[in-house]
This record gives sequence, structure tokens and C-alpha cells, in this order.
Amino acid sequence: MSFPKNFLWGGAVAANQCEGAYNEDGKGLCTQDVTPHGIVGPRTEEPTEDNMKLIGIDFYHRYKEDVKLFAEMGFKVFRTSIAWSRIFPNGDEETPNEKGLQFYDDLFDECHKYGIEPLVTISHYETPLHLAKTYDGWVNRKMIGFYERYVRTIFARYGKKVKYWLTFNEINSVLHEPFLSGGIYTEKDKLSQQDLYQAVHHELVASALATKIGHEMMPDAKIGCMILSMPTYPLTPCPDDVIKTMESVHKNDFFGDVHVRGYYPGYMKRYFRENNIEIKFEPGDEEILKNTVDFVSFSYYMSICETADPAKQTKGKGNLMGGVPNPYLEASDWGWQIDPKGLRYVLNYYWDRYQKPLFIVENGLGAVDKLVEKDGVMTVEDDYRIDYLQKHLLQVEEAVKDGVDVMGYTSWGCIDLVSASTAELKKRYGYIYVDRNDDGTGTLNRYKKKSFYWYKDVIATNGEALHK
Repeated sequence: MSFPKNFLWGGAVAANQCEGAYNEDGKGLCTQDVTPHGIVGPRTEEPTEDNMKLIGIDFYHRYKEDVKLFAEMGFKVFRTSIAWSRIFPNGDEETPNEKGLQFYDDLFDECHKYGIEPLVTISHYETPLHLAKTYDGWVNRKMIGFYERYVRTIFARYGKKVKYWLTFNEINSVLHEPFLSGGIYTEKDKLSQQDLYQAVHHELVASALATKIGHEMMPDAKIGCMILSMPTYPLTPCPDDVIKTMESVHKNDFFGDVHVRGYYPGYMKRYFRENNIEIKFEPGDEEILKNTVDFVSFSYYMSICETADPAKQTKGKGNLMGGVPNPYLEASDWGWQIDPKGLRYVLNYYWDRYQKPLFIVENGLGAVDKLVEKDGVMTVEDDYRIDYLQKHLLQVEEAVKDGVDVMGYTSWGCIDLVSASTAELKKRYGYIYVDRNDDGTGTLNRYKKKSFYWYKDVIATNGEALHK
């Protein structure tokens, strides 16, 4: 018993990290266009030349070349996102931008040419900038209506081309990065918990509404939520650490629980009471939330620890969402702790909790790659990436043996792209090297890394090659 016969092997990108062409064919500005240093630096008023995302890897003009490379690896599925501001440049227009719509028509057609199923994220960290500035993003309930118009437009246009949809990327990340995740223009340190969780409510209602509309307009489609998974272990067996861990996990589970169960859990109602947060439900919200997802997708990069001891609450170097480093784990060059067994753990955890099919839609190693010549061909000897991915995929296989229903696996940044967290290109994830550097130099030429051929073999053998 190994991977299911119909397992969806593939890779994942986001429009704002790879497409470039930020101001072409009628596209409007999005929140990513004014964050030249990712989430680690301040935003600007207008796009600046040092923002690597403005060009990305020029996927907008080179997608045919890239999709052909994905097909050579044997991809069954390709996860990408639709840039909302390509379809509605400001976000609040009544009519969409035809050139933007046509681009994704062409992209999905190219995928189908090679038998690759698109897996589309509707909103992936790229809220139209106008909606952020004018309405304060998802704090404003009007966002639900703007999102609904966008959703109906793309479902009508691509309903026969896209079978798998995700409503929001890493929706729970809004608690930590409200501008990146929720287009909330109010500075993080000035944003009240009341406004933050009201924004969360608006997103949850919008997500459930998209699921309802999708099931009505596309009866054969599968619509899922997307969670940033963060397995959290107690730092010690002390009961205080265990309870602290449970409370931390609850804040992330809240999002999946509403998507799968269709109502607010009791632990969050308690949290709201004790923190003087009163979520305003409009008539009909409770009914809309009952439109639950078909599957649960998630990203997995690291695990963390929690402790109730203030003296030990030291945030890990790469832990953008908090958490204490695990003393038993090594870390990547960016301080992300490497825990392959945590992936088996979280798959079992979500399966036990939700009994819904699971889809790993992000996982990978960001590393500094060196382009070298071997036998007259330029490549990257990225054995460290192969080792990382192999160890994680073996744990996915273990979870399948445990009885977990795993739909597929799309490794993050299957082709090098611009980092969301730091806006760097030197933090590479891909099987395909893109010749572009953080100073903007480079040819944008594509080169196959050693991991390209390794992953091709894994897909061709449906995972058996992992045991070589």
C-alpha cells in the first residue's frame, strides 16, 4: 500500500510571485506591488523599482515554456492563483477586464494541452490595492460583495476548465499579517482585535458564499479551504505548556472548523467573550456558513513549540507566526525548522478532526542555489532539496498507510519565484532554476535542477522511487 493510483502530483505558484507584468493589459495594482521587501519591511505608496515581484520570473509572457517543463516532469495538477486585479483592476468595478480574463483562459488551455488539471486559488495574498486603501480591506463588509462579483465572473468563465478551487490562501495568516493576507490597510500595531476578527468573519462568510455559488454554478467542481498548518508541540510535558499549546492551536483550528463544520466553535466564543470582542452577524450569515468545503488543503513548512513559561518564550528566527524553536530540530538557512514527521502528524490530525479529503498544496525548502555547468549543461546540484522533499513525502506515504485520505501534493515554488516573506529571489524552492538575481540582473533563462529529474521519477513511479 502506497500512494493512491489517482494521486495528484504537481507543483504550486502564486500569480503575484511569478507573473510579473504588474501594469500590463489593464491590470490594476495589488497589495503586493507596494511591499518591496515582503512582510519583513514597510510598504510604499507606489510601486518601486526594487520590488522584485513587479517582474517576478516573467511567467506572464513565458507560461507556455514553463507549463511544458511541468508536463515534462509529469505534473497531474498545477496550482496557481488568479490575480484579482487583473480581472477587476480596482476591485469594485462592475465589469471585468477582458484581457485579464483571456490570459487565464490561455494558461488553463495550455495546462489541458498536456493533461494537467489547474488547481486555482481565488485570492492568494493579492487584494486589489484600491480595496485596501479605500475600504480597509476585509474589515469592511462591502468586500463580500466585491469578492462575490469576482467569484461569479471567474466561475462563469472557467467553470469548464477548472475542477479544483481554493477560496483564500492560508486564510488564518490574517491574524499575523493583516495587510498581506486581508488587504487591511490599518497598520498592524493600530488594528484592534475587534476589527481584526470582524474582518475574519467577513472572509469566512465570503468563503462559504463562494463555496455555495461554486456548487450551484459548477456541480462537478471541488472547492476547498486553504490553511497555514503549524503543528504545535508542548515544549515540556508540564500541563501548563499543554494547555498553552491547545489555546494556540485553537486560533488556527478556528478557520478549518468553520469551513468544515459550518459554525463558530465554543472555544472561540469563549475567547471573544473574555476579550470583549463582539462579532456582528448580519441576517443570513449563519445559513451561509453552513456551505462547507469539499476538501481541506494546507501548507506545511515547519512545526513549532509553545510554553507557558515567560522565560522560555523566545520566538524562533524564521517563525513569522510566533512559536518557540524545537530543540530537537535543525533549521533551514531562513530559520524554518525542518520536521518531516510533523507532516504525517498534521495529516493525521486534520483527518481525525475533519474526515474530509486532504490536499498538501504547499511544502518545500527555500535555499540558496548555485548554478553550475555539468557535462556541458547548466544545472543545480540540489541534493539538499531532494533530501528534504524525500523525507517529507515518505511521511505522506506513512499517513496514507495510517488511513488518511490524501488527494495530492503540490510542492511550493516548483519553479523559482519571488519569496512572499522576504521578496527575495535567492530564496529558491524550484525544480527549475530561473536566472534572475535580487539586484534585478539575469537573463530569465530556465535551467533544470537535479531535483527536476528526481521529481519526474517520483511522479512516474507514483512514489516508488522514494524508496531507492
